[in-house]
Amino acid sequence: MSTSERLRDLRASLTRHGVDAVIVPTADPHLSEYLPARWQGRQWLSGFSGSSGTLVVTADFAGIWTDSRYFEQATQELAGSEVSLMRLTTPHRPEHVDWLCARLTSGQTVAVAGDVQALGMQDLLQPRLSARGIVLRTDLDLIDAIWDDRPPLPCDPVREHGADYVSSSREERLARVRAAMAQAGATHHLVSSLDDVAWITNLRGSDVPYNPVFLAHLLIGPDKAILFVPPGKITPVLGRQLAADGIVLADYAAATTALATLGAGDCILLDPRRVVHALAAAVADEVRVVQQINPSQRFKAIKTPAELQHIRAAMRHDGVALVRFLIWLEQHIGTTPLTELDVAAELKRQREAQPDFVGESFATIAGYMANGALPHYRATAQSHATLSPSGLLLVDSGGQYEGGTTDITRTIALGDTTPEQRRDYTLVLKGMIALSRARFPRGTTGQQLDALARAPIWAEGINYGHGTGHGVGYFLNVHEGPQSIRPPVPGETGEPLLPGMVTSNEPGIYRPGRHGVRIENLIATVCAGDGEFGEFLAFDTLTLCPIDTRPIVTALLTTAERDWLDWYHAQVEAELAPLLDADAQRWLALRCAAL
Repeated sequence: MSTSERLRDLRASLTRHGVDAVIVPTADPHLSEYLPARWQGRQWLSGFSGSSGTLVVTADFAGIWTDSRYFEQATQELAGSEVSLMRLTTPHRPEHVDWLCARLTSGQTVAVAGDVQALGMQDLLQPRLSARGIVLRTDLDLIDAIWDDRPPLPCDPVREHGADYVSSSREERLARVRAAMAQAGATHHLVSSLDDVAWITNLRGSDVPYNPVFLAHLLIGPDKAILFVPPGKITPVLGRQLAADGIVLADYAAATTALATLGAGDCILLDPRRVVHALAAAVADEVRVVQQINPSQRFKAIKTPAELQHIRAAMRHDGVALVRFLIWLEQHIGTTPLTELDVAAELKRQREAQPDFVGESFATIAGYMANGALPHYRATAQSHATLSPSGLLLVDSGGQYEGGTTDITRTIALGDTTPEQRRDYTLVLKGMIALSRARFPRGTTGQQLDALARAPIWAEGINYGHGTGHGVGYFLNVHEGPQSIRPPVPGETGEPLLPGMVTSNEPGIYRPGRHGVRIENLIATVCAGDGEFGEFLAFDTLTLCPIDTRPIVTALLTTAERDWLDWYHAQVEAELAPLLDADAQRWLALRCAAL
């Protein structure tokens, strides 16, 4: 079916149910970033494949609200369809709500499936629509009625995270969460976000592409926890182990019923950004509700010293794979026909050869020249570029290892580059180095530090439309909260960066139709000493891979920036050389040579 045929069927369903507009968020019942196929309805309806966006459909309109990361991609993917690109002014803001309030009139009805509607969004949307006399229905799944071949629930098994990599037991993690519940006055806590469930239970799965998590809800009570998971995914042996640790199993579909059994005297903690409205609505009115962030969000963000050691080992393995890939690329560019698809395939092949590799942490972004200007570009068999021995290739990739999650971007000169490309490359490098060298007092947030990476780029009248950094999980989601490094958002205070947090550092410059530059390392927040003005923190760079020095305009670098780059390359060579053969060591020495 074409997009127009699917929208036609959806509109017919709207008419049958007396609905005037439907909202289709990019979400599943766990509000995941990457969605199992069953909940990719927004993409199925619109054809837009970006990981962030909200679709609104009325009788005479269809539009996708998304942010600047996806403007170019959405323009291409929506071309020729009736779906309009609605450009968000501020990322992650519900601007579609303003549009609905302006265009609908009293007595009209908006529908959104309650099992994919965040509680926080419901609390915002309901009063806004009600104030204008607009009815909001959350009891309809209008897509399910027209999606005849909708994929089923994933059925892959759940397993234990390897004992050698786990730093604390399930009992210890449940005790920490219960202590935080008690502090909030809660007797119960519903955990629906899949990375939180996996972290608390020390379990891993493969239900969501690129993230080692599994579909489940976890209801934590005073003396037991209930894990709601599809039948057959947990073996009897593992089930008995969980029971011994105070976790009993129930059917995935039974979470709503269990929540309805809570009564007067109970108090439940819900994270409004990580629990859907349909589950929250099952809680009886006499049950007190505390809305705050899942305590495990902050617990798992701070990696233990043992976990950081495993992450460093994973970085060495990942670095070896990247060096071998870069050698392969240099050997083949200009002599063998190569496409962006070949780049992604070779990177995966090299990572698969590394110890404890489980899978990619996201779909590799290999963007040559103009495609590199699309921050979340993905080459496909139908649409991809062939590489030439000139210009810039942007490669953003990562791996999932038992001992950690990696995420790295390198922009590579494939041959001759233009003055504009070299200048952009150097400005991005300056921004990345500035953040890498930051020293700041405890309590500082990523919103305060974001400008450090942008300042060299801003100085030339340039900016980029994505955040500078996101948290990264420990063999969990490659995008993890609660910390981030990005511009301030009205109404949000930001999360302080604390020792043990792992965050990305990835400024960029994107020139549509020409080229893109991004350079990314992962950094760990570390202690940097106490003094008269309190405790200070800094960043320790974890990623181990040469940064291409060929496009650098060295005259634009300060002495301190050159010194940092020379220091970084010395670390890369010292860590990776012992793991490489003689030929690769010679290549590495050349690429890590001091400026």
